[in-house]
Amino acid sequence: LKAAMGSGRNNEILCLPIVLLLSGWSAAQISYSISEEVDKGTVIGNLAKDLNVNVRDLQTRNLNVVSGYSKRYFEANFKTGDLYVNERIDREELCPNVIKCTLNLEVILSNPMVLRRIEVTIADLNDNAPTFVEKSFSLNISESSPAGEHFLLPLALDADTGSNSVKTYRLSANEYFSLDIQGGGEHTASAELVLQKALDREKQAVVKLTLTAVDGGKPPNTGSIQIIVHVLDVNDNTPMFSKTLYKARVNENAPAGSLVIHLNATDLDEGDNGRVIYTFVKRANFDPADLFFINAETGEITVKGHLDYEAQSAYEIHVQATDRGPSPRRANGKLLVEIVDVNDNAPEIVVTSLMNPVREDTAIGSVVALVTVTDKDGGENGQTRGKLAGSTPFKLISNYKNYYSLVVDGPLDREERSVYNVTIIANDEGIPSLSASSVVNVEISDVNDNAPRFAEPAINIYVKENRPVGARLYTINAVDPDINENAKVTYSLEGDSNSIPVNSFVSINSETGNIISLQSFNYEELKTFQFKVQATDSGVPPLSSNVTVNVFILDENDNTPTILAPYSEHGSVNSENIPYSAEAGYFVAKIRAVDADSGYNALLSYHLSEPKGNNLFRIGTSTGEIRTKRRMSDNDLKTHPLVVLVSDNGEPSLSATVSIDVVVVESTAEIQTQLRHVPVKEDSFSDLNLYLLIATVSVSVIFLLSFISLIVVRCHRTDGTLGRYSGPMITTHPDGSWSYSKATQQYDVCFSSDTLKSDVVVFPAPFPPVDGELISINGVDTFTRTQTLPHKEKVSSPKPWRCRLLILTIILLPLGSDICSQWQTISVQMNISHWTCRAADSTVSLLN
Repeated sequence: LKAAMGSGRNNEILCLPIVLLLSGWSAAQISYSISEEVDKGTVIGNLAKDLNVNVRDLQTRNLNVVSGYSKRYFEANFKTGDLYVNERIDREELCPNVIKCTLNLEVILSNPMVLRRIEVTIADLNDNAPTFVEKSFSLNISESSPAGEHFLLPLALDADTGSNSVKTYRLSANEYFSLDIQGGGEHTASAELVLQKALDREKQAVVKLTLTAVDGGKPPNTGSIQIIVHVLDVNDNTPMFSKTLYKARVNENAPAGSLVIHLNATDLDEGDNGRVIYTFVKRANFDPADLFFINAETGEITVKGHLDYEAQSAYEIHVQATDRGPSPRRANGKLLVEIVDVNDNAPEIVVTSLMNPVREDTAIGSVVALVTVTDKDGGENGQTRGKLAGSTPFKLISNYKNYYSLVVDGPLDREERSVYNVTIIANDEGIPSLSASSVVNVEISDVNDNAPRFAEPAINIYVKENRPVGARLYTINAVDPDINENAKVTYSLEGDSNSIPVNSFVSINSETGNIISLQSFNYEELKTFQFKVQATDSGVPPLSSNVTVNVFILDENDNTPTILAPYSEHGSVNSENIPYSAEAGYFVAKIRAVDADSGYNALLSYHLSEPKGNNLFRIGTSTGEIRTKRRMSDNDLKTHPLVVLVSDNGEPSLSATVSIDVVVVESTAEIQTQLRHVPVKEDSFSDLNLYLLIATVSVSVIFLLSFISLIVVRCHRTDGTLGRYSGPMITTHPDGSWSYSKATQQYDVCFSSDTLKSDVVVFPAPFPPVDGELISINGVDTFTRTQTLPHKEKVSSPKPWRCRLLILTIILLPLGSDICSQWQTISVQMNISHWTCRAADSTVSLLN
């Protein structure tokens, strides 16, 4: 059985009574004694002997030593029965502050059960020296304390007990104190400090002693502590100034806080008895505190108020030094402060304006303002000189002594600079020199010396035709650098356009410059006009300037195509006859149309609509020629109603239609050629039809003769310009037919080399003066406004062979062979082989 053991002075086995009752055995206590700090393995007793048990039975009976401590201080040897020390034993650790220290163990044997209590007494060794809790100890003793007064000292501690504890104290040698030792014997001794002689703080303010504690061990151990005795002061000394009279110099107008002097008074006492405070002494009606400040702790005197040498040149100040003892002691000192005169007044500048604002046309030398410079100082400190700072069109002229005039020194221009900040600087002759500055704000007033200005010498306005009346076409803006009324601009129209009053075309808002249309423009009637706008300011006298305005009318697709005779009558039904034996490609009819617009708006295309299921005819999209696609068959109808749609290339596209009935006849003898067919009864041929036939033939002959005459006249003109022909625009198509537009413009002509895809491509001449625009008929070639075709105003009169060349070229266009391949033969026959034909990109060029 193992029983828990408690540590302490007498640890007992809690379960021991129960074991004794159950076993019926009686327990006896075994006592051992051992000194602390013995070596490990030291034998303290023999358990086999003390338990009266054979050594050989210790192991068989399961000897067990039980303790309640954290360490196993003792162990039993089963072979010898000895009980020996197993751990270091420190009495002061096990039994602090206890006179008798014991360790309690329990020894247990089984078979039969035997339990014995063992008490081990730990004997003390003198292994600890006396110590003090404090590292040092301070005493405050007044220098007036009487001799024989006792003062308690700190107590030394010793972990050892009995005779090894503290037994006496020793004090280091000194002339003021001794020790009074109390106690000793079995109890720890204590000591008191006894004052033997009166203290004097002024002679020795601190007394340092060493207190030593001695224990009763052999040999004895000691411990020490330092005793510091502070001698407390008694106010038995009067403050004393270092000088009987202090002198100081300070500049007038010294800023507040400037140091004047540092007074020094000392007191031999300490603490409040030696702490001196300084104060001013008011005498008669002069209180130094009004002008000066004294630091009560340091005696530092600084400037507080305004010091003026002209008001008072010196001050006599009385200062008192007082300590802070219970019965304060005082001392008086005197200070003489001398005020030093300095150049403390800067010049003052007074400006009297005579002209503000100043007109920008003011003459050079004109007086703008009067300037006066003054200085309150006297002598050289009061003498001044003035000047201007920086570069300005002004200068400062001295009139008399400190009087000056500010005059104009250069040309003034308000548009360049409207305000001048003229800085006037004045310096005195003092050392150091003082200066002052004054800024005069000179404003420049405006004069009407600038006419309104336009950003460009000419303005181009592009206006679409058919714009509504009252629409804003453009806003004219002129800028006048002047201000106010001189910069207020009004606008008016000047001049006429082609002898037509411009006021009938446009009007202008005199205030905003908005140009408003007074009519809707028609490109086909008016392409451009010009006028001038005058901008006038409101100055006196008013100034004005002009700008030329060019208005260019831009074409819009506002005209539908017009069907030319013989199919031009609206609502009529036209009839054409074709033989039954007609081959594919047989010519049926040609629809001609014109468009009053220009450019792409006048580029026409033709489209054919025929009954569903009938696919007999086709139409050239650019020529308007109607031809058969195939031969006739017995299943085909005898009459084929066709609707031709003519559309221009504008946005949006406009179109016109014409209806044609194609009648299939058995033989060509039945075909009657007619330009216009009106449905009539089959059994009669009216006189009206005869008249129409005669009229149509006459018109065709006249047109042919006129065309031939025109070519002849052009070829024989001496000063004509072939390039500036202003007739209708003529266009050929892949099948060799011609179409034209009524737009009256100037064109340059080029020919294409590909016969099946060739066109006469017509370029408008550059009017208005901008880049040319290409009108391409076959949809392949495109010429933009970024390119300009060459054009000559005057060319030499063309020779007859050139006219033949033009007619021959037109004749060759419908041919299926290459133009350039046949040109070689033609040029040799016409003796014009120096002209070269070049074909590139479906274009033919004749180069001389």
